[in-house]
Amino acid sequence: MKAISGKTTICGVIGDPVEHTMSPAMHNAAFRTLGLDFVYLPFHVKPRDLPHAISGMKALNIRGLNVTIPHKTSVIPLIDKVDELAAKIGAVNTIANDKGKLIGYNTDAQGFMEALNQHDVDPADKKVLLLGAGGAARAIAFILAETQAEIIILNRKQEIDWAYDIVKNIKAHYSVNLKVDELTDANLKSSIADADILVNATSVGMSPNDEKSPVPAELLCSNLTVFDAVYNPLPTRLLKEAKGAGANTVDGLEMLVWQGALAFEKWTGVHPPVDVMRQAAIEVLQK
Repeated sequence: MKAISGKTTICGVIGDPVEHTMSPAMHNAAFRTLGLDFVYLPFHVKPRDLPHAISGMKALNIRGLNVTIPHKTSVIPLIDKVDELAAKIGAVNTIANDKGKLIGYNTDAQGFMEALNQHDVDPADKKVLLLGAGGAARAIAFILAETQAEIIILNRKQEIDWAYDIVKNIKAHYSVNLKVDELTDANLKSSIADADILVNATSVGMSPNDEKSPVPAELLCSNLTVFDAVYNPLPTRLLKEAKGAGANTVDGLEMLVWQGALAFEKWTGVHPPVDVMRQAAIEVLQK
């Protein structure tokens, strides 16, 4: 790494926990490759300390921060301006310090779209089956609504209110065909039959439970594009079985890398070496 000096620009990530993050590896690899005098650091910030951390971002002239769980919503009242899409979603995952003015963005949503675009998938006017209604699902649903995709959200009965909240918020901004149902075997079977794109935004299949899949293999077919937000392991059982059925597959690492790449560009004004960031993330996963 380039020697840190009094001119080095600082970026980082705040979250609780933050020890698992792959962002330092991705961003520092990109800084090195481009010869930029930047460094990216993880900051473990408890919820009670979030206002101090955001004040410190200004006071310490930190150029950019990624924001992860549990701060993506609670950080919004603490910053100066929120990008239109981030405001609609109600979540910020990236902050840029523009000469003391803190601007919030949601590059999770844009990262999902870029991941699809890299695989020549355009969700506009397509039928999308979205599994889950957590933070990732919320960002994905909003960006899909912008394309006028037809969206069906299936979520577990005990958390079905989360899905209805997403629908309520989306319909306040977009006129789209959007419905919610309980995630049952019968609803999954009937919904996937008409879908063009399947998105898994649940944690099912995540290591160490990598033998699991949210969708039975017999429901997968060659006319589907299957996106799995889970990226550990890589590939997941869902993506392996989807590929075996002839489906087009997109892994969650692509979304992770692209959300980071979009944040990098906002902080530096430079398009990052995405392949370098992807390889850095893969190396962390392989350790």
